[in-house]
Order: sequence, then structure tokens, then C-alpha cells
Amino acid sequence: MAGAEMIVICTNTMHKVVPKVTSMINIPLVHIADATADALEEDNIGTVALLGTRYTMKQKLFDRGLTVLIPEDEQVEEVNRIIFEKLCLGAIKDDSRQYFAKVINQLKVKGAQAVILGCTEIGLLISQEDSSLPVFDTTVIHAKRAAQLALATD
Repeated sequence: MAGAEMIVICTNTMHKVVPKVTSMINIPLVHIADATADALEEDNIGTVALLGTRYTMKQKLFDRGLTVLIPEDEQVEEVNRIIFEKLCLGAIKDDSRQYFAKVINQLKVKGAQAVILGCTEIGLLISQEDSSLPVFDTTVIHAKRAAQLALATD
């Protein structure tokens, strides 16, 4: 591992490979979903909205004792389209922000206490000011956890 002290996979979707990777290494892997679940637990959040790529929303990445609410199927497709056709290309559009805010509001009505921004690009579009729910940005949470671990190992 060339002296690496930990592994950080800086994307939500690719955490599907964590079991395979961890079986092949003997250093810590900072799991984005575990760091996010820990942050949610610290704030006593039990029911959460999840926005991300289609794959992230449909898999059980953030299932650790949480009730995870995702948008309706057509909204999943639109969120996924906005991510890949706009955000990944650097197109930060107000209509996309409004769409995400509408979806967040609908999930709040269904009982969500917070929203997970479960795609590294969503934080470019949505901030706390744009959301009716507390925002848990996996990118920020993951980076902080990795930095804490790195500083603790020195």
C-alpha cells in the first residue's frame, strides 16, 4: 500500500465495493455511509430522506438502523438525470435547485427528519438554506471523518 494509513473512497455509489476492498487490506477504510449514519445518530435522527444517484437511492447503503425514505420512481429518475446531465457537467441551475427542494419537502411530509445529500455533486446545488430539513452532506461528513482519523494516527 506504499505507506497508506487508510483508504477513503470519495464517492457514495462506489461504496458497494467496500466488502471486497476491506477483505484485501489491513488498514482502515473510512466508509461514507458509516460516517454519515454516525452523524445522524449523534443528532438523534431516525428517519431520513436520501437523495443521490439512482443506484445509491435504490441500494441499502444507508440502512444501518435508519428508516430511509427515497423519492417516487419518476423523481428518482429526474434526480439521477439532474446529477449526470447537469451537476456532473458543472451546470448549477436554479430550476434544479427548486426541483430538489420540492422533493425534499415531499419527503419531509412523509416523515423525514433530515436529508442525506448522498452524491458528491449535490452539495454544489443544495445547501442548508435550500432545504426545509437539516442537511447531512456525505462529502463533508466523509472528509471530516477521514481528517479526524488521519490526525489521530500521527
